[in-house]
Amino acid sequence: MRPGPTNSMADVAGLRVGHAQRIGDGYRTGVSVVLAPPGGAVAGVDVRGAAPGTRETELLDPRNLVERVHAIVLTGGSAYGLSAACGVMERLADAGVGFPVAEGVVPIVPSAVIYDLGRGGRFRATPDGALGAAAYDAAVASAPAPSSAPAPASAPSSSAPSDAAASSAVPGLNGSIGAGTGAMAGGLAGGLGTASAVLPSGITVAALAVVNAAGSVLDPDSGLLSGTRYGLPGEFDHVREPDHDEFLRWQPLKAPSFNTTIGVVATDLTLSKAQCGKLAGVAHDGLARAIRPAHTMVDGDTIFAMSTCGRPGPVDTDLHDVLAAAADVFSRAVAHAVLHATGRRDAPAYLDVFPSARKRA
Repeated sequence: MRPGPTNSMADVAGLRVGHAQRIGDGYRTGVSVVLAPPGGAVAGVDVRGAAPGTRETELLDPRNLVERVHAIVLTGGSAYGLSAACGVMERLADAGVGFPVAEGVVPIVPSAVIYDLGRGGRFRATPDGALGAAAYDAAVASAPAPSSAPAPASAPSSSAPSDAAASSAVPGLNGSIGAGTGAMAGGLAGGLGTASAVLPSGITVAALAVVNAAGSVLDPDSGLLSGTRYGLPGEFDHVREPDHDEFLRWQPLKAPSFNTTIGVVATDLTLSKAQCGKLAGVAHDGLARAIRPAHTMVDGDTIFAMSTCGRPGPVDTDLHDVLAAAADVFSRAVAHAVLHATGRRDAPAYLDVFPSARKRA
């Protein structure tokens, strides 16, 4: 396998990703949107955490009517943040995109939240429809990845949020952006991370993870970020195990009482709703490899899966290869989220806590 051109969710042809965030005036939170192609994407979901905050997940049951979704929203704000999906839904409806009904369309926008209340100082400073619309606008403005570009560690992000209260977009594909703006991970700064893989068959698999975990993202014996063990050649060459004494000195602050890691895994291989559900389930294996413990009573761990149906339906080998890649890609996305997160007083960055983990040239 090799990473896609941008090593991000955008490497799945037809998908676009946008972020918006608010920092200051009591806010430290944001919204991320994964936009499906114009005809929508087949989707599934797997909810493993005991404290989820979600919207429209029941529609993704293979027994139910709707076959395709038009966007997936990941947001901060706990249950309050679900209102961000309304802004995305309004934008899609204005563009005429949605499930056709007699008088128009109804956009299908499944969503999941993390608990980041109070991270900026005000408990009710949460995402709303305007911030969701800003993330949608950023996704629409994002350019498709060039097929021949190298795979960078980071690249320019989508355009700034459109409403005046939103902060400017943060450069980079990973870190304290979008829904990961206020995230924490086992006492460290959490964030948003993304990664991709192109299989020998040409099929692309990608993941986007918002890491706000109660569990630790560190190997308990070494302090290395657990997700880096699944990196592709060269991907995490700039990181090594920290000095053992440095690791032993690390005493994280007491973790917050509510958390959640959420994300999306996607492929261009044609899958059914049931197969997308399986893809989401296998991606949870990658979550559990990178975060321990996972799926706790105070986590709402939720992963969506999307198929753009850009390639013919799977033979058994294709499906198995995609499932295997999904777990590794999600682990890598978790590692990128933490490595690129911006530290703050109550949640230091990984490389600030463990400076010896940064390899020197």
